Amino acid sequence: MGGAEDMAGPSPAVARVRSAVRPGLTASPAPVLVAVSGGADSLALAAAVAFEAPRAGVPAGAVTVDHGLQPGSAARAEATAVLLRGLPLDPVSVVPVRVGRDGGPEGAARDARYAALAEAAADAGARVALGHTLDDQAETVLLGLGRGSGPRSVAGMVEHRQAADGPMTWWRPLLGVRRETTRAACADQGLPVWEDPWNADPAYTRVRLRTEVLPLLEEVLGGGVAPALARTAAMLREDLDALDELAAAELSRLSGGQSAPAHPVPARDLAALPAALRRRVLRGWLRGAGVPDLQAVHLTAVDALLTRWRGQGRVDLPGGAGVVRSSGRLVVVPAAVRGPRSAPPEERDT
Repeated sequence: MGGAEDMAGPSPAVARVRSAVRPGLTASPAPVLVAVSGGADSLALAAAVAFEAPRAGVPAGAVTVDHGLQPGSAARAEATAVLLRGLPLDPVSVVPVRVGRDGGPEGAARDARYAALAEAAADAGARVALGHTLDDQAETVLLGLGRGSGPRSVAGMVEHRQAADGPMTWWRPLLGVRRETTRAACADQGLPVWEDPWNADPAYTRVRLRTEVLPLLEEVLGGGVAPALARTAAMLREDLDALDELAAAELSRLSGGQSAPAHPVPARDLAALPAALRRRVLRGWLRGAGVPDLQAVHLTAVDALLTRWRGQGRVDLPGGAGVVRSSGRLVVVPAAVRGPRSAPPEERDT
């Protein structure tokens, strides 16, 4: 990245990655921490941020997480940190984590990594830049489709997402950049890329999607599958965002503008809403009441109190809370309240 570039300009791949990070850096003065594994995607992102951040007046550092799951991981993480300091990025830290067992090896490692990144970002008052590419987006859409996880999963990842439990932001500027471009950008800048053996292990579903399913779809459909999936995710996300805004407005109306958690809502008015909107209102209402880990099965059971009302009793929810239909309203019963499991009788036409 020396004098030759200054005379001829960066290669097309390097320029593409830099142009992807530039808008996010100029739009916000918040410091950035790049999450770097040593792979091509995160390394190309780190180099682009290191180049563009000083021009945007944004402090930029990096974090590499040592999962401790492979021999020599600590030495490799430290070598990655040395490389990042030379870009230069500052501060650069190596964070060792203990990986649990919940969710399988891949899920447990991801949970530990994200927790470590969130803590590092909170300490620095920074946002975290992640190297997910258009190809990762396509894989995420296929996973959501195959698992029937609902439209929000099929809508994929978003460029900016605020953490659920704080002001920290996850930033994914490369969702429009192909994986082959990040590899070329690293090669053009002489950056040594570490190939994680997990990324070639067919024991992981995402690896088989990457190496078997997507190539087959490309062959059968004549190419362009990954960009098409990414476009589909973007269009679906626009629709979902619009529905979420409508649901928030309906929840405010049905609760009479009350912002207190667990405020009762009128059952008849809520039941009259279209299903897609009604369930979003219910989800927002229950989350506002502090119900954790809300799943589709819980939402369906609460929705039945509206659409298939036959005098049934309380619906139990995660965390110990419940919902009952009483006097024409849905009411959240807090976890500490051990009331009757059946709702008071109601007229069948309410």
